[in-house]
Amino acid sequence: MEESLCNVEFLKGPTAYIAKVQSALGGIREYRSASLEEVLEQVIIDLQEEFESLL
Repeated sequence: MEESLCNVEFLKGPTAYIAKVQSALGGIREYRSASLEEVLEQVIIDLQEEFESLL
């Protein structure tokens, strides 16, 4: 059976890229940067750290 670990939403605002992440462990958080690459890196690092604690 599959279960959802997190929800991630990427948005492009007028001056920044925004990532909204929601998970059971980390709750709801938001990342912003003028660079899409930087937002992606922030999300990846945060989720890696969060889910490594489950192992």
